[in-house]
Amino acid sequence: MEEFEEFTQSPKLRDVRYDVRGPIAREATRLEREGHRITRLNIGNPAPFGFEAPDSIRMTMISNLATAQGYSDSQGIYSARIAVAQYYQSRGMTETDPDDIYLGNGVSELISMVLQAMLGPGDEVLIPAPDYPLWTGATTLAGGTAVHYICDEQNNWWPDPEEVESKVTERTKALVIINPNNPTGAVYPREILEGLVDVARRHNLILLSDEIYENITFDDAEMVNVCTLSDDVFTITFSGLSKTWRVAGFRSGWIYVSGPKHRAKNYLEGLTLLMNMRMCANVPAQHAIQAALGGHQSIEDLISPGGRLHEQRTVAHRLLSEIEGVDVHQSDGALYLFPRLDPEIYPIEDDESFVIELLRQQKILVSHGRAFNWIDDNHFRLVTLPGVEELEEAIAGIADFLQSYRDATVRG
Repeated sequence: MEEFEEFTQSPKLRDVRYDVRGPIAREATRLEREGHRITRLNIGNPAPFGFEAPDSIRMTMISNLATAQGYSDSQGIYSARIAVAQYYQSRGMTETDPDDIYLGNGVSELISMVLQAMLGPGDEVLIPAPDYPLWTGATTLAGGTAVHYICDEQNNWWPDPEEVESKVTERTKALVIINPNNPTGAVYPREILEGLVDVARRHNLILLSDEIYENITFDDAEMVNVCTLSDDVFTITFSGLSKTWRVAGFRSGWIYVSGPKHRAKNYLEGLTLLMNMRMCANVPAQHAIQAALGGHQSIEDLISPGGRLHEQRTVAHRLLSEIEGVDVHQSDGALYLFPRLDPEIYPIEDDESFVIELLRQQKILVSHGRAFNWIDDNHFRLVTLPGVEELEEAIAGIADFLQSYRDATVRG
């Protein structure tokens, strides 16, 4: 019988990584199939931790199901785009028009389409390190090159605009900002954002601002929408319902294009082509947008002192900080902490292997720092979505594991 060559993946995927759902998550699934209970602290998925969509959103989707069975306009249903436009008008962008809004199946789909429409072979995109790794993976898949600028752990995990500017070359097409930041929880102050906008302005870069956590900030942290600072810079703002309204599975997101759109006419034609090719976003979830943006903002009850997200973030930070050799900056926003392990105490050579061993011993799943394109093996990301008791139990397990790791290092 004639032998055929194996079917192999496209060479386009050779350098594409998304380790947040990579080998560690597969190992967790294997352990679950063996009957183990895994505490999953690796993904910002609110639903498994008891966060439910507001009733108004669910009821709106249900009441519109009868008319949501066909394709919508590829840019999105008009009522939802009006609601998003009015949202940005309320944030100070008074000239926003529904035609500036494009709806998608979550921010993830929109990131991929925006970059596919933008990049040619070798075009560069400035992306923060650490980053939400889809930005790096989608840039690579689109034929571009991800160039990482470093966020400074010693300065609240904020980027330095001068360092960002030092990475600009003649091939740089865009500058990505993730604010509030995943995975660090940093919220960038106005002066930092103004500096980043100025870099884009002087080097004719497109600003890509990932603001999916924009309404999840704590204490006195001020979230500033970049588009309010960049009226002379072509800017694409990304946001959606998944985090603020706890409906990650609905896949309901949007982009807002602002600034000198006349200079991006050809680019927007390309983006519209890609929108047309995927027909449309999930129509029932589009109907959720107007209800979400126009109703009671229940996230305020969760992020205020005494609210569940606020308390979980506080407890997680305190307990991690009490572990010898663990240094963690308190998050100002989002749903994560990004602790550092002192390499003198924990000489980790491979952070992926380290968190796999934590998983096997303690049945606790976290994400390793290099999964977020960070520069060393001394960090991991932990989500703060579980209830206080579950977080206390999980962090106690992490502490026990780290104690055994220290003991083994001393013996070794």
